[in-house]
Amino acid sequence: MSVVAFTAATIAATATSARAQSPAGATHTLDVDPGIVRRLDALDPGRISARDVTEVLARVPAPRIILLEGSFPIVNMDPFAEFLIAMGYPADRIRNPRDGRYSQSSFTDSERLAGMVAWYYETEGMRPVLIGHSQGGMLAIRVLYDLAGAFSGAIHVWNPLTDRPEPRTAIVDPVSGSIQPVVGLRMRYAAAIATGKLPRLLLGQWSMLSRLSRIPDSVDDFTGFSLDWDLVAGHFGSSEPYTAIGTATVRNVTLPGTYTHIGLPLAEHLATNAATRAWIDAYVPGTLAAVPVEPGLDTTNLIHAADIWYSVKKNWCLSARRRLDAARVTQ
Repeated sequence: MSVVAFTAATIAATATSARAQSPAGATHTLDVDPGIVRRLDALDPGRISARDVTEVLARVPAPRIILLEGSFPIVNMDPFAEFLIAMGYPADRIRNPRDGRYSQSSFTDSERLAGMVAWYYETEGMRPVLIGHSQGGMLAIRVLYDLAGAFSGAIHVWNPLTDRPEPRTAIVDPVSGSIQPVVGLRMRYAAAIATGKLPRLLLGQWSMLSRLSRIPDSVDDFTGFSLDWDLVAGHFGSSEPYTAIGTATVRNVTLPGTYTHIGLPLAEHLATNAATRAWIDAYVPGTLAAVPVEPGLDTTNLIHAADIWYSVKKNWCLSARRRLDAARVTQ
């Protein structure tokens, strides 16, 4: 058999396997009030209010968020999950469906996580979000490289319910119906919080040293958050900015020096105070209003919490529209 014939046969077999194992119809059975759909379509994704979250987004599907903790999770990502939930995000879209945890280890294999991202997209009809703290941010970026094909030409779909790989390297795209290999899948949003090169060096994660600050095209929007003089991350002064290799939209946010590396996931208090919650609801990148100042008011971690919530709302709106549009076409 020639190389061309072998390749064609492999692609055909993968496509057949993907169709056979795809959870048929899982993304096309939706019960959303037509009035809510019209309101969703009318939203400005960059200006979503608290009322929009409560009255519209909370009544449409939401993308899965995967929160990745640091290498030494003295503080894991559970408090940040609680913040997102208090702001209006559905808890079941953050919980791991296998063990119910909000926070996931950053010592997992990146190909496993990339395969899981593909499984969630096929099953739930929406591209997951990756948000990682410290080493978790490195893992999120490595997954982007896995999806871009930097380390392997094929990655197996990984079922998070059984925690096992499936015998296929492609999914059925829930929107187009076409075969989509795991390698080549593009995410909509990812973020890394306080991720540096020094820990990569100390932990022997050599393959990420030259890649850590360069974001591939496997994501639409990426935001990197850093602290100057963050000794844990290895920043002896200003941090190295993230840049796009190609077409990804990449933003860099430098956090106040009063924040601490270990404590960055601690954000749940911001959603329970009226002043900080209102500030977060009104936040838009590039139009930073003065941080509220009141006696006894704790604004620690306000900046990245607000910025991530802004991006999560935007992604939620756009992803829900895409899924509902696809459902309407197939009905």
